[in-house]
Amino acid sequence: MNTPTSSGRFDELIHAPLRLRICASLAPVQWAEFSQLREVLDVADSVLSKHLKQLADAGYVSIDKFAKLGRSHTRVSLTRDGRIAYVGHVAALREMLG
Repeated sequence: MNTPTSSGRFDELIHAPLRLRICASLAPVQWAEFSQLREVLDVADSVLSKHLKQLADAGYVSIDKFAKLGRSHTRVSLTRDGRIAYVGHVAALREMLG
C-alpha cells in the first residue's frame, strides 16, 4: 500500500530490490533494450520478464517489441506515471533516512 509523505510517496511495488534497480536503470535514459537490462542487472531472462510484467501491469513501464536487422528486440522505458512513482519513492526513502 502506498503511504503518502510530505514530498515523497513510498511505493511497495517499486521497493522490491530488483524492481527498484530496474527503475533506477531506466530513470536516466529514454529507453533500454531488454538485453542491456538483463546484463546490467545480472539476472535470467525469466526473472527480468516477471518483474517487468509487474511494472508494466501497474503502468510504470512500457515494453515495445521491434525488429532490427532481421532480429527481434524488446525496448523498455519508464512511463510518465512510472517516472513520477520512482521519483516519489526515492524522495520517500530520503525522507526516512533524513
